[in-house]
Amino acid sequence: MSWDSYIDNLIAQTKDASGAAHCDKACIIGLDGSCWTTAAHANALKLQGQEGVKVGNCFKSKDFTLFMTSGVWVEGNKYQFLREEDKKVVFAKFKGIGSLTLQASKSAIVIGHCPEGGQQGNLNKGVNVIAEYLESLNM
Repeated sequence: MSWDSYIDNLIAQTKDASGAAHCDKACIIGLDGSCWTTAAHANALKLQGQEGVKVGNCFKSKDFTLFMTSGVWVEGNKYQFLREEDKKVVFAKFKGIGSLTLQASKSAIVIGHCPEGGQQGNLNKGVNVIAEYLESLNM
């Protein structure tokens, strides 16, 4: 099964009334940091090295101290940790590049990127739709 279609679905969920999407890149990883979506997708968020493992470990342990002290590393960029909600959603920002929303389901983490100037609220909605759908499938 290819998970890449979930990237398209997430991006579509972030569109505003004018039809503009507020997500330019996304991926889904397992709680172990393994990539579920492929880097071949045109809008794939491409995690490097141990980035996925570190994200997975934080969500699996529900301890976000690493993000608070060292930032959220994605695609070789250090995003400033903004906050977490309910031990399952994390928000981060990199001035000039954009923002991240990360949300965990039972076995996966959905990660979306909003380009600078976009509306992170729309991104939050799109990430939530996919994460909640996975949760409804016991994933």
